[in-house]
Amino acid sequence: MAAMTSFFTAPDGTRLAYRVTGEGEPLICLPGGPADSRYLGDLGGLSAHRRLVLLDLRGTGRSAFPDNAASYRCDRQVADVEALRDHLGLARVDVLAHSAGANLAMQYAARHPGRVGRLALVGPGLRAVGVEIDGRMRRALALRRKGEPWFPAAFAALEAITEGTGSDWEAVAPFLWGRWDAAARLHHAAGQPLNGEAVAHFGAEGAFEPEVTRAALARFESPVLLLVGEFDLNSPPRAVAQCAELFPGAALVEQPGAGHHPWIDDPDRFVATASAFLG
Repeated sequence: MAAMTSFFTAPDGTRLAYRVTGEGEPLICLPGGPADSRYLGDLGGLSAHRRLVLLDLRGTGRSAFPDNAASYRCDRQVADVEALRDHLGLARVDVLAHSAGANLAMQYAARHPGRVGRLALVGPGLRAVGVEIDGRMRRALALRRKGEPWFPAAFAALEAITEGTGSDWEAVAPFLWGRWDAAARLHHAAGQPLNGEAVAHFGAEGAFEPEVTRAALARFESPVLLLVGEFDLNSPPRAVAQCAELFPGAALVEQPGAGHHPWIDDPDRFVATASAFLG
């Protein structure tokens, strides 16, 4: 079934787009990047279990560019998610978020706990809760891929970044995938952010208040799933485990053989885990 694109208006008047695909109870899906949500696809077939409502964050995909660039800030986009929930006519809604989108989802849950039914965080970004990912953690994870043909060049780039002598994150891309094959390369290219201004402002000063968010999430009573790929260099499992501890009773699942996009690396396993949690 082809996804249908619809629109709604954010509180500041920005016209925002979302795509709907699948059947069942609605599930708001927040992309990372900020990038066009099309890279999420149907989340490996999760649309067979839930009606996916895939939001294009402001300034990405088919959503309009805001008049005020400061509104790209993560905490300010919480109002966009709340407006989407209201637009859908739902008192409570389940939320799934990937990568940087998890920062937005956690801030939304912290600010509107009664509006969230279930919260699924996939390869989550952790800046909103102040969980640090240091170079040693990434290096140890990277060394587990020594047998891969692309390892020497990718590891050299990672070492340069860690030491502050390089910034070629593109060369590190293979570490984000369980298999760095043709399909992964295509998906990687399709998921790159195109709006540099949106990326720059998303984490601008004031976007995150980790202590405040942590305190709110410690009282968050809805079910939470944190799903991370075994080899996810962006969101290392050790760091994601620290995030899981911030919730009263979160479930942590490490998907074997997967990287930062587990629904691509092993869609059947991803969908089995996510659908079992979401019901």
